[in-house]
Amino acid sequence: MTPPDEPDLDFALCERVRYARDPAYDGVIFIAVKSTGIYCRPVCPVRQPLSRNVSYYRSAAAAERAGFRPCLRCRPETAPRSPAWNGTRATVDRALRLIEDGALDQADVEALAARLGIGARHLTRLFRRHLDTTPLAAARTARIQRAKRLIDTTDLGMTDIALAAGFGSVRSFNAAFQQVYRRAPSMLKRRARR
Repeated sequence: MTPPDEPDLDFALCERVRYARDPAYDGVIFIAVKSTGIYCRPVCPVRQPLSRNVSYYRSAAAAERAGFRPCLRCRPETAPRSPAWNGTRATVDRALRLIEDGALDQADVEALAARLGIGARHLTRLFRRHLDTTPLAAARTARIQRAKRLIDTTDLGMTDIALAAGFGSVRSFNAAFQQVYRRAPSMLKRRARR
C-alpha cells in the first residue's frame, strides 16, 4: 500500500471509508485516482479503483492542486462543508460579514450586491428567505450593536460614537437607539457607568 498524500490521513482508514462509501466522511476526505486523473467523494457510486492507484486528500482544492480534475458523476465541488453545499446561504453570510465591516455605511445595497456578483433585488430576496429581513435592516442592527459596544467600553462622546459606529448623523443615531432601546443613547451611557 502507498502512504497517503497528506501526512495526517490514515491510509487504512481512508481505504475502509472508500470501500464502505461512508457518508460520514463525505466532504472530509477526497479520493484521487492516479490512473484516470479524477478525484471523487467517498460516496461516489463508480467502480472501485485498485488501491495502488488511489491517493487521499483533505480538500477538493488540494486534489486539484495535485493535478486531478473533479468527477462529473459525484461532483466533489458540492460536497458538504463546501460553499456550493451551503448554497445561497454562503452569499448571505458573506454579505453579513461585509455589512459588519461597514459595507453599507457609505454605500448602497446596489454596491454591496455588485461586490457579491449579484443584483440588489436578488440580494434582498436572499436576505428575506434566510434571515427574514433586508440588507438595510441588517446594516442598521450592526451599527446599533457597534455603537452599544462603544457606549459600554469607551468614554467617547455621543457624536464620536455615532460616527465611529457608521451612522451618517447624530440625529439618525438617536432615532435608531430610541426605536430599539426606547431611550436615548446618553441614558445607556449613564447606566453603563454605574
